[in-house]
Amino acid sequence: MGFGDDLAPGDESFRERFDRILRRKKPPGPGELAGDMERACAVLESEPSRQRPPDKEGLPGGIVHLRPELPLVVLPDIHARLDLLACALKASFPDHGIDQPLLEALEQDRAQLLFLGDYVHSEARARERWLKAYKEFTRGFRKHASMDEEMRESLGVLQVVALLKTFYPDRVHGLKGNHENITNEKGQGNHPFGKFVLEGAMVVEYMKRFYPGAPLEALYRFEKGLPLLAVGQSLLASHAEPARFFDTSRVINYRSNPDVVEGLSWTDNGQAREGSVAAMLDHYLRCGASPEAVYLGGHRPVAGMYALRAQGRFVQFHNPDLHVAALPPVNRPFDLQRDIVNLQDLSDQGEARHGKNS
Repeated sequence: MGFGDDLAPGDESFRERFDRILRRKKPPGPGELAGDMERACAVLESEPSRQRPPDKEGLPGGIVHLRPELPLVVLPDIHARLDLLACALKASFPDHGIDQPLLEALEQDRAQLLFLGDYVHSEARARERWLKAYKEFTRGFRKHASMDEEMRESLGVLQVVALLKTFYPDRVHGLKGNHENITNEKGQGNHPFGKFVLEGAMVVEYMKRFYPGAPLEALYRFEKGLPLLAVGQSLLASHAEPARFFDTSRVINYRSNPDVVEGLSWTDNGQAREGSVAAMLDHYLRCGASPEAVYLGGHRPVAGMYALRAQGRFVQFHNPDLHVAALPPVNRPFDLQRDIVNLQDLSDQGEARHGKNS
């Protein structure tokens, strides 16, 4: 089918792998994809209890505790945007304690990175491609150029997230979003997905045809191993606004509580029970009324840099047209104007400074 070569990672660095994924014109080979996802699964399934308290079965639970001493970069929904990942890893944030490119800071144990989920499905920016891919789907993928391009991006993002987790396991964390449902299942807190066409059904059919067995199984396992809630010093984060209050035990034991999976990844605007965010902040941070406590999420797009919900306590910052990041501070209250940034603006400023000094 002309996919990428099944190159073994060997002694390649993350930088080498990332560069190859960015330059690749085709989806990954099945063996390469399976290997990357299986290695990431091994990391997810053996995370230390201080970072991810274990559930009743002894597996890492649904809460990940962030390292309080490291500056933090939070990225909302990726949606197959490899360029967003590249932009973030090249950016530096000197006003937030990261005075070198983020990737270098990760390598040197001087920063941490949190993803809020939704790694796949290009959505509106590739609407016309989805429509073409739907025709390929209805014809049994006898031809599949449009779907190949979608999966090159989506699987590429999944590979990069998996590689980051494998190379920097205590500094990079990815939460589960509602799009992390490679088999388009209904149940276990998941729902089938379709927005412009039948995206979920199209992806699973493509995976079954071109990535059967180990690659598909490893991706499914990877999704099931992702936590749902990140806890920092003055920070909570989940993919979506919490539908209601979920206590520590229920979130840790998310594998047996599908309502928690759904309630932290699928909540639409206006669906959350009143007081849920404040109750979560108070329960997990013991500072629900403090202005320093903030709850970050993505899921539903915003028109500008951010939108406020739950009496201003829940900050949504997923804009699919911008490369937005949140930079929660550790020694002062969260400042919406200072701590939510457009990475493209930072890149332009950096290039301007470089040109001025050259």
